Amino acid sequence: MQISKNKVVSLDYVLTNGQGEVIDRSDETSTFAYLHGANNIIPGLEQALEGHQTGDSVQVTVPPEKAYGERDDNLTQTLDRSQFQGVDELQVGMQFHAGNADGTNIQVVTITNLDGDVVTIDANHPLAGVTLNFDVTVRDVREATAEELDHGHVHGPGGHGH
Repeated sequence: MQISKNKVVSLDYVLTNGQGEVIDRSDETSTFAYLHGANNIIPGLEQALEGHQTGDSVQVTVPPEKAYGERDDNLTQTLDRSQFQGVDELQVGMQFHAGNADGTNIQVVTITNLDGDVVTIDANHPLAGVTLNFDVTVRDVREATAEELDHGHVHGPGGHGH
């Protein structure tokens, strides 16, 4: 069966950056599964996998515009430490959910620098601006269940409780 819209795809992958450093990989004990065509993975990888089938190995380079986008310096800002009430110790790399006063437009921000009471945060995805290299092996392709199609994502063995 070929990978196409509304198929459940299970794969093993290794993700590296342009310097060959491993950024992520599937777990050795289980494969990664997603619902093809439901925007569950980055567009460049999904496009490259279209039409492949079980057993295929695929090497693909995905530019930032088909992954997490280019970096946007406007998404970096400095805040006063007092805006992090209830957090005893701030550290570079900590992530927080931030949004408008009415709770809309929620996004993840990462602390990138601490200088006294000045905290620099960045709302760019950590892989924004990075060209991604995938080495993928397709392990299985199957029809999605009605429940998976309805929910827009893959359910594991025995269903998905949510």
